[in-house]
Amino acid sequence: MVDVAAAEQRIATFLAEAPYGRGLMDMAAEGARRGWHEANGGNVSYRLRAAERSEVEAVRAELDLACGLWEDLAVAVPELGSEAFLVSAAGSFMGRLDQAPARRLGIVELDESGVRFRISIGFSDGGRPTSELAGHLLIHSAQKARDREGRVLYHAHPNELIVLSKMVELTPRAVTRALWKATTECILAVPEGVGVVPCLVPGSLELARASAEQMERFRAVLWAQHGLLCAGSTWEDAFGRMDSLVKAAAVHLATRALAGEAVVPNVITDGFLRAMNEQLHLGADDAFLRSEDK
Repeated sequence: MVDVAAAEQRIATFLAEAPYGRGLMDMAAEGARRGWHEANGGNVSYRLRAAERSEVEAVRAELDLACGLWEDLAVAVPELGSEAFLVSAAGSFMGRLDQAPARRLGIVELDESGVRFRISIGFSDGGRPTSELAGHLLIHSAQKARDREGRVLYHAHPNELIVLSKMVELTPRAVTRALWKATTECILAVPEGVGVVPCLVPGSLELARASAEQMERFRAVLWAQHGLLCAGSTWEDAFGRMDSLVKAAAVHLATRALAGEAVVPNVITDGFLRAMNEQLHLGADDAFLRSEDK
């Protein structure tokens, strides 16, 4: 018979010691400290490597734990067949994941066809994967097609980007140029620009599909009135991208508030952005580098 308490402690230790598990918890806690995760707002997921999956299977064998029952996904993601993902549990507070990782985190695996999933480890005491699991998988599928090393999805609710979505035309070009022209570092964080999704019901497949479409081109997608989704190859990569965009949004909004109707005397010019793109070989979209009247 499995000792439930001992198994939960072993899984908690495993998730806390695995680099991807520790990275997730540290990043979520830092985001919460910055005010990006009110209550249980936001969610995270990570696509495991083959070696990491083997480590999970070893822990399950050690504890003599069976996987959960197969369940149908709300979407089919054949490109992710047989993949496994570390995800936050539904209702989890991002700042408290490390207090009970075996309950507030878990690993799910997909069947070969990518139409069903089951719980591998974690989500103890009746926990369930985030309600946006299907959406994360759709977006992971798009991310994998663009960048096979892209493994992280991080969604948060930074005030600055929610406010920006109320103040700027909701197109990738308008949002990207507002952010690029705010700080010199922003174009380095997102040389391809920032995608945009209109205000859609949180957790809906409509939001997931719209985000996946944007993720085919961008690694950061602004959800109007809602927050930001960032992709990355590591937790540091995804978090750094979000951090850079939050700062750029804050600078943009502060500048607008201080300037009012006056012309801002010192701005990042299109010429400067083009020079950065050329000298640093960023591969930025030329359409985003030009003013509309040029």
